Amino acid sequence: MASTATRGDRRVSSVFLALVAVMAVSGWAVWTGFSKMPGVAVFLFVVSGWIVSLCLHEYAHARTALHSGDISIGAKGYLTLNPLKYTHAMLSIVLPVVFVILGGIGLPGGAVFIERHRIRGRWRHSLISAAGPLTNVLFAAVCTAPFWLDALDGVPDDFRYALAFLALLQVTAAILNFLPMPGLDGYGVIEPWLSYKVRRQVEPLAPFGLLAVFAILWIPEVNSAFFDAIHALMRALGVSEWDTYWGRELFQVWRGTPDIPPLSEAPYATFS
Repeated sequence: MASTATRGDRRVSSVFLALVAVMAVSGWAVWTGFSKMPGVAVFLFVVSGWIVSLCLHEYAHARTALHSGDISIGAKGYLTLNPLKYTHAMLSIVLPVVFVILGGIGLPGGAVFIERHRIRGRWRHSLISAAGPLTNVLFAAVCTAPFWLDALDGVPDDFRYALAFLALLQVTAAILNFLPMPGLDGYGVIEPWLSYKVRRQVEPLAPFGLLAVFAILWIPEVNSAFFDAIHALMRALGVSEWDTYWGRELFQVWRGTPDIPPLSEAPYATFS
């Protein structure tokens, strides 16, 4: 049945390829120190990388849905990786990017419209929901690989910090997306296993799930505890708070170029 998606429905869009090109060129600029304002290159690298990950996140939902029975996915353009094809481009792309710029946190977005009535089996429904945040997990693994593989010799400091900050966004997005909150993927994973009565009661709350997460994280105590847990996980992956802090400082280019001490001066305790 998946074969009903035509080649045109699956062709990678020029919009996505442009985003990948921006990520590659800005990453090269960060690595080589080409830009006189390193923060500009870091900003473009992180934002383009973040949008690329959002596209892959939604693509994973769509591709899994296609192979689970929703043959309408291709016609909607979801397999082209074009962010302009999403049902809610504002929620899928714009708001997550705004959250990154304002708060340096990878809040999840949504969504692709999946015709769930075409899909049979609770496990398939759960897998469709899990596919998106699992993509963020994979993206985070790629970004943190140089750290936990101890393969950073010769890597310029600015690139190291930019990669660490991008990894932080992926980790926060994956964890937040897996929360069992209505409207988020975590709830989508468990929803098929809930009773019909519970699902009907929870359904009206779905549009407010993302706002609820944002509001809860606004509470200082919750925010502090959340990021303590995030940084503990990042340290386990070999990424120190020194790395993510300076990555964020470089990213916030509107604050000017930070005066970053040499990596040799980093507190020893921040390294795994």
